[in-house]
Parts: sequence; C-alpha cells; structure tokens
Amino acid sequence: MENTLKRAHVTLAHKRSHGVAAVANYGLYLHRQVPVELTALLFTDKMAAFEAQLGSVDGEKIVSKNQWPHITIWTGEGVAPKEANTLTQLHSQGKATRVEISPPITISGTLEFY
Repeated sequence: MENTLKRAHVTLAHKRSHGVAAVANYGLYLHRQVPVELTALLFTDKMAAFEAQLGSVDGEKIVSKNQWPHITIWTGEGVAPKEANTLTQLHSQGKATRVEISPPITISGTLEFY
C-alpha cells in the first residue's frame, strides 16, 4: 500500500485511449498545482479509491478524459490498479461500498506527464 500511495494520481488521459492530442492539451498546465476535492471513498475487498473532482488553474477547469476521476489508493494482490475504474459500476450493482466525504477534503497535486 505504501508504494501505491507514493504513486497516487488522478489520470487525466491515456495516449492509447484518448489520443496524443488529448494528452498534449494538458501541456499548458504542466508543473502547475491543481486543487482536487475528495468527495467519496469507494471500496470492495479487492480495491479502494477516492472519488475526485478536479479544480481550476488560472480560471480554467481541469477536466479528466476518464469517465470517473479518482485516486486509486489500494488494490489487492493480482488486481491491476486500472480495475478501480469499475468501482462506480460495482457500487451501482451493490458490489462496492461508497462512503461520502462531507464536507469534501481538498488536496492539491502537480500536473505531470507519465
């Protein structure tokens, strides 16, 4: 879990899924601090992630190309971190738990390319 937390991030776009242009559009904000509101914790016995709402940089809202912006904080052995993308679907099927964070917690992170 310690390694996962050190690499915690909100994915904005993937070259393979969204295209190089979609990724490049974030270049204006490279190395800039982006506020992130953590609004809920979703989890199963195999994974956990914070639901994330991205803030603005210079008045421009940062919008993730991912359907569900989140920060994966834990996955069980043999579970790929990308599986956390399914947590909202699992919750709607009654297979995951959602705990609302009210009021939301605001953190910030630096926009980087990986």
